Amino acid sequence: MDMRYGASPGDIDGMKTDRLRAEFMVEGLFQPGQLRMTYTHLDRMIVGAAMPTDTPLEFGDGADVGTPHFFDAREGGTANLGGSGWVEVDGTRFALANRDCLYIGRGAKAVRLGSDDPRQPARLYLNSVPAGADHPTRAITRAESKPIEFGQRERGNFRQLRMYIHPQVAPSCLLLMGITDLPEGQVWNTQPPHLHERRMEAYCYFDLAPEDRVFHFMGRPDNTRHLVVQNGDVVLSPAWSIHMGAGTGRYGFVWGMTGENQAYEDVDPLPVSALR
Repeated sequence: MDMRYGASPGDIDGMKTDRLRAEFMVEGLFQPGQLRMTYTHLDRMIVGAAMPTDTPLEFGDGADVGTPHFFDAREGGTANLGGSGWVEVDGTRFALANRDCLYIGRGAKAVRLGSDDPRQPARLYLNSVPAGADHPTRAITRAESKPIEFGQRERGNFRQLRMYIHPQVAPSCLLLMGITDLPEGQVWNTQPPHLHERRMEAYCYFDLAPEDRVFHFMGRPDNTRHLVVQNGDVVLSPAWSIHMGAGTGRYGFVWGMTGENQAYEDVDPLPVSALR
């Protein structure tokens, strides 16, 4: 379990590139045959990734979160960004194709993760947050998710967002999770930007070609910074920060949120002209 402590808006003035990346990015999560996790003090979210190959990967011990089991006081979501695989929760197996998700409810004890074909392993991305209510573990296929379209093609910001863990699809306590895809030729995500002071967010960028990058913009509207992101990198976005990105090629991202509420529309829009 790696650790991130977060920072206040004023701290970024003294951060050079390496320090900014160390505080707000998680790199190298996806490693063949490994399960890696990072704990952030931004609303105590945990982000992680598993790439099971020949042998399934397992977790469930709660030593790192101060409880007997990992999910004693937590809930989680897993999105498969690779080949077909499965997640087994307390002996019940859930098949996950590419872009399927699994919600794991509070109280789960043992979790196993596997790939159908080790040569094309599943890439299982995890978000977990504290939970104060019980909801049943369930799989949500891509077909069961709720699609919403945003943006304009002529402005390069058209994208399709799919809600997976959301009150309108699969209820949870405080976790929201979904996947956004940009069609060929579209560049910008979350443009124009906004703030949501009552929720933090984590972005996992994926499906980037090796030569491509996403430029993720963060900071206060009048004091912005950028992070250069490659395939599989995660950006931790505090509630005080804007978030938007532009890619040099095609990409998608998993968004996960937690905070005071689950109202996706609870945002404060910002005009591009307000940015500095």
